[in-house]
Amino acid sequence: MSKIDKVVLAYSGGLDTSVIVRWLQETYDCEVVTFTADIGQGEEVEPARAKAEALGVKEIYIDDLREEYVRDFVFPMFRANTIYEGEYLLGTSIARPLIAKRLIEIANETGADAISHGATGKGNDQVRFELGAYALKPGIQVIAPWREWDLTSREKLMQYCEQHKIPVDFSSGKKKSPYSMDANLLHISYEGGLLEDPWAEAEEDMWRWSVSPEAAPDQATYITLTFEQGDPVAIDGERMSPATLLEKLNKLGGANGIGRLDIVENRYVGMKSRGCYETPGGTILLKARRAIESITLDREVAHMKDELMPRYAKLIYNGYWWSPERRMLQAAIDESQQVVNGEVRLKLYKGSVSAVGRRSADSLFDERIATFEEDAGAYDQKDAEGFIKLNALRLRIAAGKGRNLI
Repeated sequence: MSKIDKVVLAYSGGLDTSVIVRWLQETYDCEVVTFTADIGQGEEVEPARAKAEALGVKEIYIDDLREEYVRDFVFPMFRANTIYEGEYLLGTSIARPLIAKRLIEIANETGADAISHGATGKGNDQVRFELGAYALKPGIQVIAPWREWDLTSREKLMQYCEQHKIPVDFSSGKKKSPYSMDANLLHISYEGGLLEDPWAEAEEDMWRWSVSPEAAPDQATYITLTFEQGDPVAIDGERMSPATLLEKLNKLGGANGIGRLDIVENRYVGMKSRGCYETPGGTILLKARRAIESITLDREVAHMKDELMPRYAKLIYNGYWWSPERRMLQAAIDESQQVVNGEVRLKLYKGSVSAVGRRSADSLFDERIATFEEDAGAYDQKDAEGFIKLNALRLRIAAGKGRNLI
């Protein structure tokens, strides 16, 4: 790695990244630019400015990216009805390409030689940040302290703070969550602590965004979501911006015990990892999207989307948002969404979300044909005989040749 004069650090203001600021200054004898993103984590980000200033940082970026995050990353991902390994709604994964994009933009604006992040060498985030960075700026240098230093525990980090007079506002005696958590407008995740035993049930007081289904209201909540070209634009007729709408869905879902998930997933680096997630708004949105697509999409288009989705999900999980193959799939997915317009009525009740009504001016549902009553000749049932015989032809030939099918 060549000489580093300036580095842009993805900075949260917490213990790890505060240590990283000083470590970068001393190890690389370089200027540090901090970048703090507000993507709806539910905590004030402005205090990060004072912390960065106390560490001698001169260039400090604090950006409100909530609308861009939902509009340009979350909603496009949801157009594919994306879930990883059948369950995970990719709340952490989809935030990383936006952070990588902004890191590179700031590096270009400030003339920085490198970027840095606080992801560990065991996880997926290091891959996501760095694949995005290299795709957007091939010559950028990346510094990942967790892959270089020997500060491998909270105690060592605290000792480093004391030795280097780093002003952190938490002490060893202050109560700290035993979990590693990451939050944004789509979800909050929990890892570590008790969860490292896949047999142990998560403690009830761990969950922050939702009530337990048992404690949810005894009366169901009904809402109506309006879609335009595949994206939700209104709740109960009230139009909202993307970030505002997702935030509202999170509150509605959390109040009804919706969106909790406890899974063991396969990380890209090779290990299995147990994580718990709360994704109340995303869980509602996925159910509503599949409902509106059920009446607006052609059968083969819908089935092809379902076949492509696992590949698309793996690309996002593994960090390939900026890859040509993801963009190719996105173009096909977005083309399918031109007719995904209309309304879905949803029932939220004790941890479950059900679609109980759907309607659209672009609906392919034809009541005249689908009816069990008199259809006035709209569908000739005699046509089904030839259809079945032609589809059975190869099976009949094989049976006639003595092929053993049992």
